[in-house]
Amino acid sequence: EIALEQMPGIIEFFEKTLPDYFKDVEDRDALDRLAEANYRCLESLRDYQQFLKAGLLPRASGDFALGSERYSKKLLYDEFVEEPLDEILARGEAELNRLQSEFRRLALAEAGSEREGADIDPVAIFRKISAEHPRPGELVKAVSGVLEKIRTFCVDKPIVTIPGEERARVEETPPFARALSFASMDTPGPFEKKAKEAYYYVTVPEAGWSAEKTEEHMRSFCRGDLLNTSVHEAYPGHYVQFLWVNKAPSRIRKILGCSSNAEGWAHYCEQMMVEQGFGGGDRSLELVMIHDALLRVCRYIVGIKMHTRGMTLAEGVDFFVKEGYQEKANGEREAKRGTMDPTYLVYTMGKLKILELRDEYRKQIDSKGGRNFDLRTFHDSFLSQGFPPLPVVRAEMLQLPVAKFF
Repeated sequence: EIALEQMPGIIEFFEKTLPDYFKDVEDRDALDRLAEANYRCLESLRDYQQFLKAGLLPRASGDFALGSERYSKKLLYDEFVEEPLDEILARGEAELNRLQSEFRRLALAEAGSEREGADIDPVAIFRKISAEHPRPGELVKAVSGVLEKIRTFCVDKPIVTIPGEERARVEETPPFARALSFASMDTPGPFEKKAKEAYYYVTVPEAGWSAEKTEEHMRSFCRGDLLNTSVHEAYPGHYVQFLWVNKAPSRIRKILGCSSNAEGWAHYCEQMMVEQGFGGGDRSLELVMIHDALLRVCRYIVGIKMHTRGMTLAEGVDFFVKEGYQEKANGEREAKRGTMDPTYLVYTMGKLKILELRDEYRKQIDSKGGRNFDLRTFHDSFLSQGFPPLPVVRAEMLQLPVAKFF
């Protein structure tokens, strides 16, 4: 089903976008060879699309769940995480409870109610906040407009060293990448010498969408989310980490990395920036940050439970809606993603591990005396490692032996 959702955008890329990229090329022989190869590619893609729709989908009745053993091995081999699944799940459930309590506290304050047991609907409060968003045609301009503000805060605070003066370009997400993404950062490889542009993509509503679906989509770009998402994707999140990866100490560190480091860092940045005063105490920004964190921790729990505890897809959708205060359409998209991305717990797992590392690093600095903990120094030290599994980063930063995982 996910592949079928993605196929129209992929076909459109080869049918329209790719030829348009080369429209100014004057070498007719090269263009003819491209056109011939592109024609064969499109034929193959349409054949594959038909196979998925008519040949595979009617008989696709297998179980997507990995099972506990495979899930644990995936965490070990991908992230160097060895803890038992029960402990990992318990940590996620504790974070869910913390975030729900914090969201309720902020929602009560936003609603103007001080009564401890006030009957409020967290989703209704969030809908009110998220109603303030740009028009679809103004989205790229609105996102571009907040980036310099965030970058300036990171430099002035200071939060982190930002290598170089390059800026990411904000553009609409290409059609082939829209099925599972509303915002993303696309950076060049660490060895690229010519095409050094990085693209911060945001997904605009499709032309054929209903007004209701368009409004629901644009709520993901409300004023608070423009800031929080840009912290995650650009400053000091993915884009800044990309700039640091170019300075990594070895070819291996430049090439190989893990998701709990990259996504954990970007998600950690959301919470850290609010802690450091970004937004000037704007409660709506903090609510958005907590709401986004609830989405990630629901991924954490649903991923484990769907693949190792027998949770159904429908139960996963319900969990996102009831426990994460998400719209049903978003819950359906997120639960479906979990069937093919079983370890999308990496956002929250990585954030929690980086917070733990920060505490350990601070205690180590304090125990030695002579200098105080400095947040920018911690962040620079973290980013200078590249993005290997977090246990490797921890061992490097705390000067501990690296455990043997294999």
